[in-house]
Amino acid sequence: MHNEARSLHHCSARSAAAHGSGKKCGPSLYTKAPAIAAPAYDWSGFYLGVFGGGGFGNHNLNNALGPAGAANYTINYSSSGGIAGGEIGYNVQSDSIVVGVEADGFWSGVKGSDIGQFNAGTLPIGSVDATSLRDGFTVRARGGIAVDRLLLFFTGGWAYGEFQHTNTDPVFGVDQFNANRSGLTAGGGIAYALTNNLIGKLEYRYYDFGRYERAAPLNGQLPYTVDNTLSVVTLGLDYKFGGPVVARY
Repeated sequence: MHNEARSLHHCSARSAAAHGSGKKCGPSLYTKAPAIAAPAYDWSGFYLGVFGGGGFGNHNLNNALGPAGAANYTINYSSSGGIAGGEIGYNVQSDSIVVGVEADGFWSGVKGSDIGQFNAGTLPIGSVDATSLRDGFTVRARGGIAVDRLLLFFTGGWAYGEFQHTNTDPVFGVDQFNANRSGLTAGGGIAYALTNNLIGKLEYRYYDFGRYERAAPLNGQLPYTVDNTLSVVTLGLDYKFGGPVVARY
């Protein structure tokens, strides 16, 4: 009561002093400061990471015998195996749009052959062909949409792969050679920032390494070509440098 009386007294005194100017004494008005929302994650910055998963390949072999029936190959066989590697990249974020570049190198255990068809007696030739993707690397562009710590992205660019091909004839022996191929890759995935620096991701990528050729096999086989494609699914973990969170109001 004492404080209220003092406030009324001060108000009355100010009112009397300001009466001539038309000013009125009343309660003070306060503007509430805007509430600060949780900080938004910033995907900008350099990052390094590792990844691992599995790949599934498709191989179409063609020789002078021509396509088998309505197919576009003389022989078709598949391959599968593990894949692991490392990557480096850089992102820039503007609003919810994230763009960047990424390069990676990988080891591959993806390999396969037509041994099953050979054993079943369904091959049009009397030898076994086997293909192994040994390693490779890519350089790609990336783009995506960020929702705070979640990023949906797509990627595409140039790919390189080192293949080893082996043809085994029961009578004339083995012809083995390496083929280095340039091609294209494209895919996409989902990434999530587990902390301000650690990012986990799931990614799918398709590779088209084109065709390699064996013009003069050393074990007496007909010359042939092999077209190679690959699908890969990997899990990865990246470490991002810098790029602090940004406060939203």
